[in-house]
Amino acid sequence: MAQNLVEKIVQKYSSGYPEGYMVKSGDYVMIHPKHVMTHDNTGAVIPKFKETGATKLANPRQVVNTLDHNIQDTTEKNLEKYRKIEEFSRGMGADFYPAGRGIGHQIMIEEGYAFPGALAVASDSHSNMYGGMGCLGTPVVRTDAAAIWATGKTWWQIPPVAKVVLSGKLPTGVTGKDLIITLCGYFSKDEVLNHAVEFSGDGVQYLTIDQRLAIANMTTEWGALVGLFPVDDETIDWLTDRAEFVKKRGLQGVNSDVDATGGIHPRINEKTIASLKAGMSDLKADEDAFYGKEIKIDLGAIEPAVSGPNGVKVWNKVSTLIDKKIKIDKAYLVSCVNSRVEDIAEAASVLKGNKIADGVKFYVAAASSEVQAESERRGDWEILLDAGAVPLPPGCGPCIGLGTGLLEAGETGISATNRNFKGRMGSPDSFAYLASPAVVAQSAISGFIDGRTSKPQNLGTSEPFSITVNSSKIVADGSSLIPIIEGFPGVIEGEIIFCHQDNLNTDGIYPGKYTYQDDITPEGQAAVAMENYDPEFQKLAGFGDVIVGGFNFGTGSSREQAATALKYRGISVLIAGSFSETYKRNAINNGFLTIEVPELVSELKVKYGSENRVLNRD
Repeated sequence: MAQNLVEKIVQKYSSGYPEGYMVKSGDYVMIHPKHVMTHDNTGAVIPKFKETGATKLANPRQVVNTLDHNIQDTTEKNLEKYRKIEEFSRGMGADFYPAGRGIGHQIMIEEGYAFPGALAVASDSHSNMYGGMGCLGTPVVRTDAAAIWATGKTWWQIPPVAKVVLSGKLPTGVTGKDLIITLCGYFSKDEVLNHAVEFSGDGVQYLTIDQRLAIANMTTEWGALVGLFPVDDETIDWLTDRAEFVKKRGLQGVNSDVDATGGIHPRINEKTIASLKAGMSDLKADEDAFYGKEIKIDLGAIEPAVSGPNGVKVWNKVSTLIDKKIKIDKAYLVSCVNSRVEDIAEAASVLKGNKIADGVKFYVAAASSEVQAESERRGDWEILLDAGAVPLPPGCGPCIGLGTGLLEAGETGISATNRNFKGRMGSPDSFAYLASPAVVAQSAISGFIDGRTSKPQNLGTSEPFSITVNSSKIVADGSSLIPIIEGFPGVIEGEIIFCHQDNLNTDGIYPGKYTYQDDITPEGQAAVAMENYDPEFQKLAGFGDVIVGGFNFGTGSSREQAATALKYRGISVLIAGSFSETYKRNAINNGFLTIEVPELVSELKVKYGSENRVLNRD
């Protein structure tokens, strides 16, 4: 049977099927990831791990722990949490990277854990980013991470796979960030929801690894579970340069797993690169592989773009916004999507010789300490600071609504981050836009949303963006319904609370500012449920109620509290038109029942409408 690249990689890193069986989309398998990364949420994974009864990691070399989300918090409480995480990691023999080393996803790339052709996971929704290196990256939830620590594996259903064919080249001044913002905005009707996305076509060769990482990272916001690029000469060149960089500078890893004398990296070296090159023929989709959807993109038609406010599916070309002079108060060049060397250089080219506008604060943080050091060596970091930028340590910070520089009520910000959900970067009464580093930098100078415009260079196609839906080759077997497990209630009754919004994100359900309070009680979680969406929820909800949500319920961050907070609030069952796969996984793993009934959701929308955010009780 022909397989696409996603299926081929899963075949290599999974079990649970008969010998000789070829896995395909829709199959439930046990995946054995090459690596699993957890960050600040390691503190919440540890007790779940201990609850399994395990006393040691199944494979210490599989586990990577980083500290990156709340590193600006130097209170004794947070420092004690960090100390406990480090003590556990080192005691268990896991690879550990302390606060200040960088964002976990960037470390996974720099340190070769997300190696081309491998499968790597993390308890964070932006694990998709590893696909920029040709590594199948996908998010897991905290209970999954604990299971992997204890057993080396967890369950996964192989998603449907969509192919995005890129042709031509991006015009000068247009970046990978502009491409993914355009994809999120143009194909905004859940076309790739809960899909794995494979990028292909002759246009891929013109995208740098930094651009691929940014695109793969934000396939999460597009609704996908995987964003996978092919392994090609660009990938090999990046690895070769990285191995040489380590060798020349004699870098020593945090765990002394890099030989400081010879500078030989344990995962990125001549031997591993040679092995990868020898096996590249196996890292290609079969010619007749099946894809549920095929999207074609003429890269020459992409322009600098902005998403927002307060949603990645609200999309505008920069050229249409300049004359509106949308005033900004804050600008950001931070996060795992666009704070690498190439991104900082892009912003520096705009800022050189200029100053940040009066009344605007521009916050910058490199994706890692290595990125900052290299940007300093090149002189780009100094250009940012000379222009008036406020430096922050390498980490997540304002992207997740933590630390310095959050948006206050009434303020407008433009950010090179990946997510601009209502209330995520500060006050729910603020307005957040997303853009490329160049657009963010120019906006910081101008004091309003601004940027270089680029004339589209259409390559001659009549329609630069198109999508085709293919009929599945898999025929349903007509199996009977699975019987209900003895003791499980056959009927659940309760008053309905209708929450009509489609794409309701986890920041709306459970605000990010509470996410890393590991000692928050179930009652505490329940008390802040839906706080960013509708504060009236707490007055409206009763024990045993049934929530009916919209479509793609629970999109966004992978925080499991967005499921457990509703469970602890006494919600008996959660019904939606469809769910984010990660949200559904969190709910199932925590014993919170979710059911998809799109017909009911559509009927309630007709009855109650969907123009405002107010919850309705029926």
